Amino acid sequence: MMADIKRKVPNLRFKGFTDDWEQRKLGDVVNFFSGLTYHPSDVKNKGYFVIRSSNIQNNQIVSADDIFVNKDIINVPNVKQGDIIVVVRNGSRKLIGKHAQVLTDMPNTVIGAFMTGVRSKSNFYINALLDSDQFQKEIYKNLGATINQITIGEFRKMRFIITSGNEAQTIGEFFKKIDTLITLQQRKLDLLKQLKKGFLQKMFAEKNSKQPVLRFKGFHDDWEQRKLGDITKTNSFKPYISEAFDEGKYEVIQQGDNPIAGYANNAPFKDYKKVTLFGDHTLSLYKPQRAFLVASDGIKILSPSLKMDSLFYYYLLEKYKPHSEGYKRHFSILKKNVAFFPVNIAEQTKISHCLSNFDSLITLHQRKQNHLKLLKKSLLQQMFM
Repeated sequence: MMADIKRKVPNLRFKGFTDDWEQRKLGDVVNFFSGLTYHPSDVKNKGYFVIRSSNIQNNQIVSADDIFVNKDIINVPNVKQGDIIVVVRNGSRKLIGKHAQVLTDMPNTVIGAFMTGVRSKSNFYINALLDSDQFQKEIYKNLGATINQITIGEFRKMRFIITSGNEAQTIGEFFKKIDTLITLQQRKLDLLKQLKKGFLQKMFAEKNSKQPVLRFKGFHDDWEQRKLGDITKTNSFKPYISEAFDEGKYEVIQQGDNPIAGYANNAPFKDYKKVTLFGDHTLSLYKPQRAFLVASDGIKILSPSLKMDSLFYYYLLEKYKPHSEGYKRHFSILKKNVAFFPVNIAEQTKISHCLSNFDSLITLHQRKQNHLKLLKKSLLQQMFM
């Protein structure tokens, strides 16, 4: 046994396992295989499927901009069920190490040149190891200064404190079950988003029709056609930021995961219970915790300029918003887009309540998904070293 091997145990273990863990090079416990190098002229409409970075999303292998090549150029191993496919070279540094496990039989499938395959007798355990923070630390240590890449040689030399045998199998199966729960929850979430998208399409009139395909009982009038800019009031306000910014009276909102930028002392517009925020590729509904609010640079507060259900107005913008322009250009397109809407407030309210119920379910399932991911992250920290 190597003299420099360290023996340790994790903070959390399954009952019945007492042996110390050992520090090992990854190359001593798994086998690696390389991906296929091919020319653009080799790409065909059908043939061997090539797994690339775009095909790995949320730790799963998915269909996304799929590439197929002729069988004649294949000079690398076919993937097997249980293999772990890892991104080892990419233009984005944060994508190095992204990986997914092959959970089904995939005949006539290979990996691309910027990928590495990992094969082991304890595939589920190794997959969990690559999910851990320890793997991210090893990637960080091995990444070059200019090239976003880890070679197979560097991959082999990565050192981890690991177990083996029955304990490795038990840990691997445990995290496999958690991953299955996360996958099922993601499918529920995706289904709800697709259902909402379908209802959003069917419950709003299109250009060639003055009435929607799907409508609540009792409403028959034609919908009105107007440019969004003609029915929108735009409020923008740059707060005065002082040393007492955190102690101000008025909530300041910004883009990002944390919408609260702080608090300002200068007077804002007026009371808002619900507002629509528009920023760079951002459209969101926000409910201020305080009676007043102001918006930081880069965000506009939008509201209808005519009598309209405020929640319906938000879904109207969601339906007709552009998707691929920068902030200023984005807003200019939004204002020019032609929208169709019912004048009857009661119909607006029914539509907004229906879509709001979808959003509530989506939020609930997103929280469940986030909870599962946080639970997995916590367990990985406790069960790996």
